Amino acid sequence: MNSGEAPTNFSPGDVYYSQNAEDVVLVQRCLAGDQAAFEPLVRRYQRVLFNVALRMLGDYAAADDATQNAFISGYSKLASFDPTRRFFSWIYRILVNECLNDRRSRRPFEPLGADAATVGSAAEDLETLERRRAVQAAIRDLPPDYREVVVLRHFGGLSYDEIADAVGVPAKTVKSRLHTARERLLASLEVILK
Repeated sequence: MNSGEAPTNFSPGDVYYSQNAEDVVLVQRCLAGDQAAFEPLVRRYQRVLFNVALRMLGDYAAADDATQNAFISGYSKLASFDPTRRFFSWIYRILVNECLNDRRSRRPFEPLGADAATVGSAAEDLETLERRRAVQAAIRDLPPDYREVVVLRHFGGLSYDEIADAVGVPAKTVKSRLHTARERLLASLEVILK
């Protein structure tokens, strides 16, 4: 923009698209033999993927393993990445598959999470722990389509459009699923926390 031009209400570029363009360049560098080019992708998406895995699995160690396995698997399958799609959507699907595999391999009565009460006011700690477990259980009990959008929105911090791209549905469907999921969570938590 020239210094004489008046500013507009439109941003000069969309970060969402420029970030994906950077991701594609990094993937191309990896495919050309630059292994270090994968590190920025890991740093960019590790936190959100870990948060998704944690909410899906309910266990820090399992979530950490699933996140690492997703990146290892993604790295080994980089040649299958379609540069016309978002890298996050692609690696997200790999993570979801890792989490589903982990859940299938668990025993049916394994507890959700490794929450332990900390030192402090025993009554407050117990109440906090009970609420946390109730929320985790309510999220876990949602149907997978609803659980997925709740986790991505509230624990992954993704926008409706980013969630839509990641799960492969229109943004309107994401909003509808979120609305239904929130209603179900509220109803479930009202019963649990009475």
